Amino acid sequence: MAFETLLEEYEKRRAKALAGGGAEKYAKRTAAGVWNARERIDYLVDPGSFLESGLFGASGVYPDQADETQTDGKLAGYARVNGRDVCVVVNDFTVKGASTSATNSKKVAHMKRTATERGMPLVVIGESTGARLPDAMGSRGMGQLLGNDVTQFRRMRETPMCAAALGPSFGSSTWLTCQADFSVMLKGSVVAVSSPRLVSMALGEKVSPEDLGGWRLHAGVTGLVDQVVDTEAEVFDAIKRFLSYLPSHHMEAPPEAPVPAGSGVDMDKVFSVLPASRTQVYDMKRIVRAVVDRDTFFELKPRFGRSAVVALARLGGKSVGIVANNPLHRGGALDADACRKIVDFLVLCDSFNVPLVLLVDTPGFQIGTEAEKAGAPGKIMNFMNAMTLLTVPRLSVIVRKSYGRAYVCMGGGRHSDDIAAWPTAEVSFMSPEFATTIVHGVRPGEPAFAEKLGEIEKGADVWGLAEVYAAQAVIRPEETRDYLIRMLDVYRLRTTKGVGQHLMRSWPTSY
Repeated sequence: MAFETLLEEYEKRRAKALAGGGAEKYAKRTAAGVWNARERIDYLVDPGSFLESGLFGASGVYPDQADETQTDGKLAGYARVNGRDVCVVVNDFTVKGASTSATNSKKVAHMKRTATERGMPLVVIGESTGARLPDAMGSRGMGQLLGNDVTQFRRMRETPMCAAALGPSFGSSTWLTCQADFSVMLKGSVVAVSSPRLVSMALGEKVSPEDLGGWRLHAGVTGLVDQVVDTEAEVFDAIKRFLSYLPSHHMEAPPEAPVPAGSGVDMDKVFSVLPASRTQVYDMKRIVRAVVDRDTFFELKPRFGRSAVVALARLGGKSVGIVANNPLHRGGALDADACRKIVDFLVLCDSFNVPLVLLVDTPGFQIGTEAEKAGAPGKIMNFMNAMTLLTVPRLSVIVRKSYGRAYVCMGGGRHSDDIAAWPTAEVSFMSPEFATTIVHGVRPGEPAFAEKLGEIEKGADVWGLAEVYAAQAVIRPEETRDYLIRMLDVYRLRTTKGVGQHLMRSWPTSY
């Protein structure tokens, strides 16, 4: 009889925990078109694969609040995404606004620790109000809540980490978004240190949620989010797709996939993308999409540092990281944001054994007071340093221009394992027009300018690069895809089974 009573108690507690903040709160969210925490889990993970950890968690500071802190506002557990084991944390905003407490901090730390030690990706879905008050107030609250797990915010990139920002995402949701390898934001969400209300109280500053931490800010100005989407389904689709390019942990090679039908069919048209004039702009993404396997182009930070393109993709069914200049923006000149974006991506690829392909067409780095105020020299040196620390295969194709120090950052010399160039490639220290004025003292429009410009341009053509073996091959544009697939096979990491040295594993995720 006592045993049956215990089972009844168990079922009662389980039902209450599964109900979260209650049917009324869940119904309001549903009416507003906002998914509940368990609906998010159901969409993200394989059916029936979620095994919850900490279902009976509740406030450990105020035991009398156990009835209103079901799961303590954060759902955690183990699941599978497309057959792969993952650790998952999903905030339940219906319970105390998913505010951070001593108990749910333990749940997050446990998931992170398990994912790291057992080689599983970690997915964290944010929507939270920040630290729970009054739990965190006073010396006792601070001593119990903060700083008790030194590994919680340490990233050594042993396993991929994904984060999503949904609705208000303050406090821990912001920290984890900044710490993730891939972060996706739903339009209408807010990612910020503190809420607009607290900002107003503390600083007397009236600010809208969108201006404080909306998607336009983080997609185009701070670069803290990798993708922005319109619907909740797209949030989880993006996470699934990102994970499909990466291994579960840093000691294995990325997974392979079948080559989609129709891949490479546009290679015979790729040369027509280039304008006749070196100063005329075009969209490099058209070339990238033609080269990689069909429908595998997965761009990161598309609104940030737009003179550069970084994307995960596949070539011949194998994961690759694409780094390309895009003349459509700033003529392809690399500003501080573009440098930071590329470095973030280099670190990601090197940490998870993804080979790199660089498609080069840049007049160099942005110069001027705007660039200096943005810290361009430091960003350029970070770029240079990252290129020297890469241990994954890296191949470069010089499509058109490669000038100045950017030639090195974009894979010139020994910064690539193999360099190919199109016949249209030209390499020099600076633009031939500027060099003509500096070297010969004549300006555009003056009688001798055209003649002297021709002399400078002749020395910049691809054949000089090939003659000194600074380019290992000059290829026809339509051969680019096949060439890269073959070279990726030549340079694969055979002796380590596709695993690099991860020299940048502790590089900051946001800086």
